[in-house]
Amino acid sequence: MEESNNYGHQHPLLLILNQDQLIHNQSGVTHCSRCGEEVSVPCFYCVEHCGFYLHKACADAPLELKHPFHPHHPLVLLQEPPSSYTRCVCDFCDKTCEKFIYHCSCGLDFHIKCALFTFNVAENNLKELDHVALRDPLIPTENRDEELENVSKCFGCWEPLANYTHFSPECGFNLHEKCAELPFKLNHVCHRKHPLVLQFNSERLSCKICQGTRRRGFVYGCSSCKFVIHIECLSPSPIIKDEGHQHPFSLLLRQVPFICDACGTEGNHVAYTCGTCNIIVHKNCISLPRIIKSKWHDHRLLHKYFHYIEDFRVLYCIICHDEVNTEHGSYYCSKCNFIFHVKCVMKDEALYEIVENEDDESPNESASSITKVLEWNDAGEATVIEHFKHSHHLMLSDGVGEYDNKCCDGCLLPIVASFYYCTPCDFFLHKVCVELPKVKQVWHHRCRSSLVLTSNEVFLCVECFYLSKAFAYKCEKCKTHTCLRCIIALTPGTHTCLGHKHPIFLYTENRGGCVACGCDFNGLLRCKDCDFSLDHKCFSLPITSQHKSDEHLLSLTYHDDNSYLESYFCDVCEERRDPNLWFYHCATCDTSAHVKCVLGIHPFLKPGNIIKVHKDFHEHPLTVVKKIYYYPNCSKCGEPCLDLALECTGCNFIVHFTCL
Repeated sequence: MEESNNYGHQHPLLLILNQDQLIHNQSGVTHCSRCGEEVSVPCFYCVEHCGFYLHKACADAPLELKHPFHPHHPLVLLQEPPSSYTRCVCDFCDKTCEKFIYHCSCGLDFHIKCALFTFNVAENNLKELDHVALRDPLIPTENRDEELENVSKCFGCWEPLANYTHFSPECGFNLHEKCAELPFKLNHVCHRKHPLVLQFNSERLSCKICQGTRRRGFVYGCSSCKFVIHIECLSPSPIIKDEGHQHPFSLLLRQVPFICDACGTEGNHVAYTCGTCNIIVHKNCISLPRIIKSKWHDHRLLHKYFHYIEDFRVLYCIICHDEVNTEHGSYYCSKCNFIFHVKCVMKDEALYEIVENEDDESPNESASSITKVLEWNDAGEATVIEHFKHSHHLMLSDGVGEYDNKCCDGCLLPIVASFYYCTPCDFFLHKVCVELPKVKQVWHHRCRSSLVLTSNEVFLCVECFYLSKAFAYKCEKCKTHTCLRCIIALTPGTHTCLGHKHPIFLYTENRGGCVACGCDFNGLLRCKDCDFSLDHKCFSLPITSQHKSDEHLLSLTYHDDNSYLESYFCDVCEERRDPNLWFYHCATCDTSAHVKCVLGIHPFLKPGNIIKVHKDFHEHPLTVVKKIYYYPNCSKCGEPCLDLALECTGCNFIVHFTCL
């Protein structure tokens, strides 16, 4: 044991070389004050026993590290993350950095242990890596049989470890023998201009062999040419066989640009060809799944290399809305004749799943809400149906004008298009609401569970945050509801808006201002032909509404042609309104009002709905009522009940929604 300088600590430190001399704290575990990992010898400890320990490697770490894998800038040792960071993540192990970080001006950050570990790999310091005994990969299982547990991955190539070579439980690093002894430079047939250098993929470049982008691990690259290859892709297989294709694919190592016949995107450097079928593909596209179930569409999608143009109603991808070239591979729906770019539908792994067995179709996967069609018309439309959410037959009608004061019981929007109705029950459903499936997968619900169509529940929609009692899609896993208005608005494809002459399309990553409310949103319904963007909540606004300030129905109006400044006021709240934003207007009375002033807090609770409450609150069910001219006092707070309230028809009881 020898004394050392204090490395910035207020007390003297002693170097321990023997594990028996290590004095642990009460928990029996001692951690290094720099890297935060459990201490092992050789290490320093404080002679005053204040709990300060340092691995010798951490103590000797230079303040500035010239790392061979990152030669253009030095890595500077910081005691804490830069002040501009909200969260610092190590670019090697992908875990949070809290203190003692090697930082580069280009934005690269490493734990001190990760920087030193990779430095030893780069310098081929195998003695520094071999600081614990090699461990056998045979792990005892519960039944005491010894099985190969091939779940850990190599920190160099991120491939599974068949054998543990350099393995450290303290540091958490596992490394193949071949990855610990990788040459620093090598020549490769895919890049003859310059040698490739072992490095970090700090720019997140995609591999030229597999097209994949990986945050962690090592790559061989040429910085000047922006060229990288994953370690495991250095020697691609000359022949690849795949169950989804009847012939083997042969490797073509030529730096020639090509368009992949499987996904329709550009490739270079490495390709695989099938001479029999005359197709050329990326390495990764050889194993594209033939059938997937995507949350972007209600039916299964099939992959095909080539299509005929006449097979499709539209030739644009309903996710990105760009044209799909039918001469190259794509996914398509055989039922709807919709087509998708491969890259669009497979961009997010959480939004699709591979169908392994073509015949294994879930009974609920395409189950229609229409349980039986009783009559058809000459145009092939179902005119009399049975619906699983209503006990009587529903009849098709297009007499919209006859029911302009009615709303759909599914989405609670006014009847403005073809609809089904039940005369005895005064029950209405838009045709589009009737045709929604019983079970649905949607891209905007991150929970992997399917959504199930429900009714007669009071719920708060997770997309628009409106309280409703209507049809909704409910997630059985997280118990949240999504109203039909949001389901329809957020469904990819062509939409029509009465406030715009062109079709509009859903762009999930388009950020901009909504023409209706003026707010900025990420994800809008947008027009391809002009500067028109609409938030999904404003897309679902009722085109007519009633308010106590006017005896007539107010119409949703999309622009104000009045040139008089004094006209730009709301007749409900008497505050100024923006004439460029949507508003409600009565042409007969020349009344204009903000959308929120007309709709109120609960625009999608239908008067007449019966709501059951806990018996401790009130013993009878309550009915939704709309008080326009008579304002009884709330039985809870004593204030007048304006607009919507809950009333008991059996006794003299009425209450605000907020009091409920």
